[in-house]
Amino acid sequence: MFKIKIPLIIAVLLVAVAGCSSGVISSDKEEEYSKITGGSTSALPNFILLDVNGKQVSLESFKGKKVFVNLWASWCPPCRAEMPSIQKLYEKTASQNVQFVLLALDNDFTTSLQFINKTGFTFPVYYPGAALPSLFNVEGIPATFIFNEKGELVKHISGGANYDSKEFLKLLSN
Repeated sequence: MFKIKIPLIIAVLLVAVAGCSSGVISSDKEEEYSKITGGSTSALPNFILLDVNGKQVSLESFKGKKVFVNLWASWCPPCRAEMPSIQKLYEKTASQNVQFVLLALDNDFTTSLQFINKTGFTFPVYYPGAALPSLFNVEGIPATFIFNEKGELVKHISGGANYDSKEFLKLLSN
């Protein structure tokens, strides 16, 4: 009986980690995105988000600010693990010209909001209002994209990271 449980536990953990772990953008996706954006694979996408009140917001409307986009889901352990560091970065950059967009990929936005409310995070949470743009069609989550004020992608992180660092604070500071 004990021998059966260990392989089963290992299999479940591998599936969970593989489901959340991120890969890089494939060249096929880069080509497709390049066609949509007129040659740029790194422009802030024109993409509709829904805020916590169900109001539509265009991601492109944040151009002029540095934009921190994090793709996550409440069921993803690496996503949950990095959230406290995102919260700290969000608090440290509150006076800066930065927009945080934590894009929830749960099947139901209510699940995402319940998780956020339970944990006490205060960063802005959104839900896709349309199909994800090609740039955000990643192999796994968490995935983070940081854009400068011009809407140019300056950093893409696949997988979890510690965002409560001097590197990210400097990247988002004016």
